Amino acid sequence: MSSIRGKVAIVGLGVTEQGKLPGSTPISLGAEAFKRAIADAGLRKDQIDGLLTMPGTTSPEGPLNYLRLGEALGIDPRYTGSMVMGGGTAGALIQNAVLAIEAGLADCVACVFGDTARTGGSRFSRASGWGDSWGLWGMFGAAANSAVAASRHMALYGTTSRQLAEVAVACRYHASLNPNAVMREPITIEDHQASRWIVEPFRLLDCCLISDGGVCIILTSAERARDLRQPPAIIGGIGQAYTTRNMEREDWWYVPHQKEALSRAFAMAGVGPSDVDVAQLYDNFTMSVLLWLEHAGFCGVGESGSFVEGGRIRLGGDLPVNTAGGNLSESYMEGWLHIVEGARQMRGECGPRQVEGAETCLVTGRGMTLNCSNAMILHRA
Repeated sequence: MSSIRGKVAIVGLGVTEQGKLPGSTPISLGAEAFKRAIADAGLRKDQIDGLLTMPGTTSPEGPLNYLRLGEALGIDPRYTGSMVMGGGTAGALIQNAVLAIEAGLADCVACVFGDTARTGGSRFSRASGWGDSWGLWGMFGAAANSAVAASRHMALYGTTSRQLAEVAVACRYHASLNPNAVMREPITIEDHQASRWIVEPFRLLDCCLISDGGVCIILTSAERARDLRQPPAIIGGIGQAYTTRNMEREDWWYVPHQKEALSRAFAMAGVGPSDVDVAQLYDNFTMSVLLWLEHAGFCGVGESGSFVEGGRIRLGGDLPVNTAGGNLSESYMEGWLHIVEGARQMRGECGPRQVEGAETCLVTGRGMTLNCSNAMILHRA
């Protein structure tokens, strides 16, 4: 697998407006993002021979999303399909594209997502486990699972709500520097503490946004990338890990498979946590960031609460995290925008939120009932 290192690159990025977009559909948003991505890369649509998609939560065609989107785009790819893994989908599709390009199954792959979760009706309030059985004892909504993790971490290690607030404040500060972010008004720890409860110990400002929008990411070989319009973001390492079990595992709340995904990505890239200059860590909730920090080895088990204190994960700190604002403040595109921001940091085009001299970026994703996880290492060309 180490032979994949450095062979494939992200060469095109397309992002639509984000937030509340009445009149849009998942297909129209995905198509617009695709149009912007091929323009960004300097490609024609007939040069795209791979199409991988994630149906939005409001996509009526479901697993046939790739067919409907391909029809709308007017392309006939030789490698295609759709996948749904919640917030783990974007990273998994990127990794799928890497394998397809390296295997010669496609030369240029577009990974696309569009959703109208904000205006089309939220799909995130259902029972949070398998089927409806979890709802019988009050486990409703995505926040419930991560609230269990946060409560357990607090009980074992003394993590506090104010430490969770450090994550929310950092993400909002970064979003204030991002003209495309949905939430740009800076917040304080006191603002966080005053926000209403959602599921204890989570307050409103511990929780991600619900958004409409579209994203497209185009990949090709690193060799071909040299001839395209933008500086490529080189994929140095990738890793995935899963668990099919939930609360019957005593350590389920700590999502230990995330550490396995990170270890695989680090090993393939030949780097470690000390080599990472900037990180885009999947943040459906503030607690998620704390767990990623521990799993990646930036701090020890139980130490992430103190690690984020004092602005350490803000721009100018030891490890800038979610420099565009993340799911908490930029927009909730289920992890797609984390990859976009990672690639932009490697291009050096982030303006006031650019991490000076950044050469290596870690990007993570997680999804479903905390069962799916993935990680990738991006390098500046």
